[in-house]
Amino acid sequence: MRTEPSPGNLPAREHLPAGNAGTPVLDVVIPVYNEEKDLQPCVLRLHEHLARTFPYAFRITIADNASTDTTPLVAARLEAEIPEVRAFRLEQKGRGRALRTVWSASDAPVLAYMDVDLSTDLNALLPLVAPLISGHSDLAIGSRLARSSRVVRGAKREFISRTYNLILRGSLQARFSDAQCGFKAIRRDVAQVLLPLVEDTGWFFDTEMLVLAERAGLRIHEVPVDWVDDPDSTVHIVKTATDDLKGVWRVGRALATGSLALDRLARPFGDDPRDREISGVPKGLARQLVGFCVVGVLSTLFYLMLYSGFRTFSGSQVANALALLVSAVANTAANRRLTFGLRGRGGAVKHQAQGLVVFGIGLALTSGSLAALNAATTEPAHATELAVLVAANLAATVLRFLLFRAWVFPDRRDESPSTVVASHTPAVPAGPASPVYATTPRSSYGSAPVPHETTSYGTNAYGTTHSPHDHQTWGDATMQLQPVRPSDHDPRDAR
Repeated sequence: MRTEPSPGNLPAREHLPAGNAGTPVLDVVIPVYNEEKDLQPCVLRLHEHLARTFPYAFRITIADNASTDTTPLVAARLEAEIPEVRAFRLEQKGRGRALRTVWSASDAPVLAYMDVDLSTDLNALLPLVAPLISGHSDLAIGSRLARSSRVVRGAKREFISRTYNLILRGSLQARFSDAQCGFKAIRRDVAQVLLPLVEDTGWFFDTEMLVLAERAGLRIHEVPVDWVDDPDSTVHIVKTATDDLKGVWRVGRALATGSLALDRLARPFGDDPRDREISGVPKGLARQLVGFCVVGVLSTLFYLMLYSGFRTFSGSQVANALALLVSAVANTAANRRLTFGLRGRGGAVKHQAQGLVVFGIGLALTSGSLAALNAATTEPAHATELAVLVAANLAATVLRFLLFRAWVFPDRRDESPSTVVASHTPAVPAGPASPVYATTPRSSYGSAPVPHETTSYGTNAYGTTHSPHDHQTWGDATMQLQPVRPSDHDPRDAR
């Protein structure tokens, strides 16, 4: 039985200590664009709340993404006046870009963000980050749609929010309740692995991050929140909704084609009891059996439909062989993807070839049954033929599952390709006064990197002093992917 994580794995979840002096446990990011009026009241109110109620050291980071008003000056003044406040400026717009850039560079073990309007009641902040500090969860989100949430907003926004979440549930099988509440937190070690896989740089960033995390089996904690709509919000609803739907289509297509490298995230954190070797308990048998049964029922219906169609212009043996061949190819592909969790094209041809051998065994069973029926009666009724074929297919299905599990898709984690996780790339200073961070954004399914420059005001989180005229260059994703021992990862199990 494996009880200790592999040295190649990321460390197990642990309760975070209070931390050394100068290193905050929590870094709250406030992404802003042209918020010169609301920024100062927001930061002062948040700082007062954290200083009064939060038991750990904290930092507030203002992420100004290309504001054209005096927001950068307000941020610089707040940084100069309040020791726990930091300010960064990005020269390109995009809330997702701002969050990814600042989160990637932060040294705090827990990272959070909230909208500048503070629509969410701050009393939910400690419950939001507590499961991350304790090590129980990987991400945490505020939910306006939980039963115990108290929400005040117009019917239009309520309708849009609920419709969007229904779309996510129907198209991406999302189980979290509220994708776009501007109140979220993530552990830094999780962010280092997850952020390089997130392509969106705008409002869909949250949704994409949550979908990938959920598909990878990471634990997402939801906190009911009290939320009051901001009537002066500058969010463009129509454009945001359009961009979100495009993002849903892109992510859904990537999930359907298997082009997402979710094996990078498969069980990367700690000791999962489902990974343990327990005698007498086959690993993943129940889940695989359910998936196989669902695929089997659909394949049988597909086979019977094909057989009835082929039977109109051919004999029973020919119709059976053709229908079984076509349905076998579809059955192998479906079981490969849905039952045994294999994605991408690697090994697909080999699996189909092995599936055809299994098909040959099934063909022998069903053809033998038809031959026996024809020997017993000269002109069997079509309904009788179908009944015999159903019985023969049930026997062939049991044998197919056993062969698939033991031969076609065996549990070979020690022979599987190395999975990878991301490790933070340290900053490379270009000079004593203006460090430059060289970055290479990584994308798992086809997004080109968008280089951009950001400016920091005042003293940054790493102790380098800047004036409002100094500049720092930041990248979109400061992680490099490193191989990890595959023995503790099962790329066939995406949970």
